[in-house]
Amino acid sequence: MLSQSIKEATRDAHLRLEKKVVQKLKAIRSNQDYADFLKHFYAYFSHIERVIAPYITAEVLPDHAQRRNSSYIKNDIEALGGNVTELPATTTPSIDNTIKALGALYVLEGSIMGGSIIVKMLEKEGITEGVSFFSGYGEATGQMWGIFTEVLNNHAKTEAAEAEAIAIANDTFEHFSYVFADVAVA
Repeated sequence: MLSQSIKEATRDAHLRLEKKVVQKLKAIRSNQDYADFLKHFYAYFSHIERVIAPYITAEVLPDHAQRRNSSYIKNDIEALGGNVTELPATTTPSIDNTIKALGALYVLEGSIMGGSIIVKMLEKEGITEGVSFFSGYGEATGQMWGIFTEVLNNHAKTEAAEAEAIAIANDTFEHFSYVFADVAVA
C-alpha cells in the first residue's frame, strides 16, 4: 500500500526538512518573526500548488476545494500584519501526471499532521494569531488524512506508479528544504 511505503521511503528527506523547520521555529520571538517564517511556507506551497493544479482535479480528489492550501498561509501572514512580498526563491520537482502530483500532495497534506505541535510551540512564545494553516482541519484532521491516503492508494495501481509517487515525494521534501537554505542545522 502506497501510503505506508511512501512514509517509510521519505523518512530521511522528511527528517532533514523537519530539522530546518524546527530550527527556524525555535528562533521565533514575535509576530513579525512568525510572519517571516510563514513566508517560506507560502512561497513553496503556492508554487507547488500551481504545478500540481492541472492533475489534482475534483475527479481525482473530490474534496480538493475544501482542503487547506496556501491561501490560509497568506491570510495568517496578513493577520500578523505582514504581506506576501519579498518571498524566498522556490523550485519544484517536475510533475507531469496525476500520480506524481499526488506524491507531491502527500508532502503538503502530511504537513498538517505536525501542525498542532507547531501551534503549541508558538503558544509558548505568546503567539496565538495566524495559526489557521497549522490548525489544519481541527477535529477532522484524521478523517481528511484518511480520505487523502485512500485516494493516494487507489491511484497507485502498479509498482511503477508507486515508485513515481515516492520519488516525487522525496523530491518535494528536498525542494521544500531548499526554501530554508539559510537555516544551519547542527
